[in-house]
Amino acid sequence: MVVAARHSTMTFFSDPACHYSHRVRLVLAEKDVTVDIEQIDPLAIPAEILEINPYGTLPTLLDRELVLFESKVMMEYLDERFPHPPLLPVYPVTRAVSRQFMYRIERDWCVDVDTILAGPGGQAAEQARKKLRDNLMAVAPIFADTPYFMNEEFSLVDCCLAPLLWRLEQLGIALPATRQVKPLHGYMQRVFERPSFVQSLTDREREMR
Repeated sequence: MVVAARHSTMTFFSDPACHYSHRVRLVLAEKDVTVDIEQIDPLAIPAEILEINPYGTLPTLLDRELVLFESKVMMEYLDERFPHPPLLPVYPVTRAVSRQFMYRIERDWCVDVDTILAGPGGQAAEQARKKLRDNLMAVAPIFADTPYFMNEEFSLVDCCLAPLLWRLEQLGIALPATRQVKPLHGYMQRVFERPSFVQSLTDREREMR
């Protein structure tokens, strides 16, 4: 409550290099939300965050008296509070399918990214790097059917996926320019050229590519 009184607008405490923070920044940019974004060094979490977030983690979203500290919860909250443009389908079945895709990205790909970043030169990182590369190549053909991830419209699923793809070079992953992978390259170009994606990038992230 003490911290909330210091902020007159929504405040997003962000790690400038973290893909979990990036996904929320992308939603904020897509929605054109008025927000104070504070880039925080994850190795020097300020007392202000420790007061409101029991885990002392990034990202943290503060909206008046509401504090959120899980990125997918933040994304869905922002989509509901700022409904235009919608980033989840209207119908319950298709919304559930989108949430399932987000869950799989988190379980299948984000874990590999985190493993690589935790120790990029280790054996575990090399195994994760190969697994992630193989999985991305395997799903690449689906992007020939729709412009975005299993959807005609840009969605929260893309907000989860795009920050990972932006970091492939940093992760030491090079996707071949084969016919099979070409639709994924096209998807990456479409997403990376979106004004909201460009706006979401920090200086640290611009240096990744």
